[in-house]
Amino acid sequence: MQIPSLPGSSRPRIGIPVRLSSSTDPDARVGEANALFNYIVELVREGGGEPVLLTAVPAPGELADREQQALDGVVLPGGGDLDPRLYGEEPGTACYDVNHAQDQLDLAVARQSIDAGLPLLGICRGHQLLNVLYGGTLIQDMAPGTVVHHEPAPAHGTGPWAWHEVEVQPGSKVAALYGSTSGAATVKIASGHHQAVALVAGGLTVTAAAEDGTIEALEDPDRWVASVQWHPEALELPAAERLAPFRAFVEVCRIPGSTAGR
Repeated sequence: MQIPSLPGSSRPRIGIPVRLSSSTDPDARVGEANALFNYIVELVREGGGEPVLLTAVPAPGELADREQQALDGVVLPGGGDLDPRLYGEEPGTACYDVNHAQDQLDLAVARQSIDAGLPLLGICRGHQLLNVLYGGTLIQDMAPGTVVHHEPAPAHGTGPWAWHEVEVQPGSKVAALYGSTSGAATVKIASGHHQAVALVAGGLTVTAAAEDGTIEALEDPDRWVASVQWHPEALELPAAERLAPFRAFVEVCRIPGSTAGR
């Protein structure tokens, strides 16, 4: 299900699957993820796009059906953990907010978007979901004490993020989102995750990794499909830095046939 277009709107229509878990969940991470979803919706709008909230698994071909106000691109936001059974493992005790309806919605939107050639940007859970969709696996719970901290310890009062820098590969789609069309982009990132990419799927290439080897960005070299493990929407970032990658993605979606935007 999609929200209707604004009359006469020339904004690219960016689909975003909604979060299905309730913010009243006793696990505070669920409410935090829902708040981040709202930030993404607003940044897509501020960046010149028209957010289209996807609330149900789309019918075959729906996302590309021009008679049904087709989408121009898709953002897969963060959220709870994917069901490990999707990548051939049994769930461990560290998994949280595993929601089968959410997995079904997000995977269907991602599959149909890729089949339709729509630009697709994954963020955190969206990054992990794309790796699983392409045939990769995940680390269900990252070992503590690595060189790079990805999830802050609550007792330290550091807020919702660990912070570190990452260098994004020159010429990559993610580097372009951060304003670099040929050189590398060094990005200060808001990191808050306990899972990460394990086996990188065939068909995806790594375009950024943390000092400890954590896969921070992936892309499909044959389509405009890219993802980041971090949270570009984090409120603690300067407003211009938050908006820049979303504005750049909206511009990608403005170009017809930007499957070749590689």
